[in-house]
Amino acid sequence: MTVDDLRYARAVSPREEAPFAERCEALPRLGIGISTEYGAGRGGLDPIELRRMHPDWVQFLEIGIDLERGVDADARRWIESGWPVTYHFLDANLEERESLDETWLGDTRELAREIGAAWLCGDAGLWHMGPRERGHGVLMPPILTDDSATEMAHGVTLLRRATGLEVLPENPPSQVYVGDLHLLDYFARVAERADCGLLLDVAHLAIYQRATHRDPFEALDRFPLERVIEVHVAGASEFTHAGRSFVDDDHTAQPLPETWALLEHVLAHAPRLRALVFECERNRAADVRASFERVTALASAWR
Repeated sequence: MTVDDLRYARAVSPREEAPFAERCEALPRLGIGISTEYGAGRGGLDPIELRRMHPDWVQFLEIGIDLERGVDADARRWIESGWPVTYHFLDANLEERESLDETWLGDTRELAREIGAAWLCGDAGLWHMGPRERGHGVLMPPILTDDSATEMAHGVTLLRRATGLEVLPENPPSQVYVGDLHLLDYFARVAERADCGLLLDVAHLAIYQRATHRDPFEALDRFPLERVIEVHVAGASEFTHAGRSFVDDDHTAQPLPETWALLEHVLAHAPRLRALVFECERNRAADVRASFERVTALASAWR
């Protein structure tokens, strides 16, 4: 066993720590927000202007961040205004300990503190293959096996302890998945073993259920909705290639019908929900009006 292996084992080993049920009580209720990432405002939504026009639509900003690019000027203006933010990482493989090296952990901790992030979250898949390189952003899903769930739980625990912030793993989108577990069962195991909250992306879930020829609600009855702290909803585009049907998670203005149905169900059954994000950062405000009005209407009962 190497020195790095020993350090990792100590970092994720059991220790005195308040259980999730207690820790989540300290998390703020952020309401409805939108997402952004470096350069998204060019031709897309201006978060500050959208908040000025529709304060009920944009109560916080989720900032997609990779450490190579950092935070752009639009997000900086939001931060300087003192409004709430969350940190959505775009450059970590939670199920690979090599990805969570001390340099990345330290830099992530410092940036999260600098921007005042309420918590960390991110698609819990593979953001890079081999060494981390600028511009990778490949995002493949995790391997849906029990061993992988254990490794990801270790990664979530390590990142939480290194930053002092809650870490919410998110179910990522894809067209192809490898492993014997249902996506929801996989993340249920991650949450139990890391004793963490979850970010449930209902748009990604709708894509997964379609891609694997399942009912939109399959396995949701055994998924721990009491651990869901944040929900994402987004538009998607259907297309065909070589005679097969696909769905592209392109964050367009109109979600799939299944996405709306899943959102309504989750909002009614997630008792610890703190945040709802409509991911539509690269659209014009006029194009997302109808969907935003539907999102806020569905969220009225939750709020």
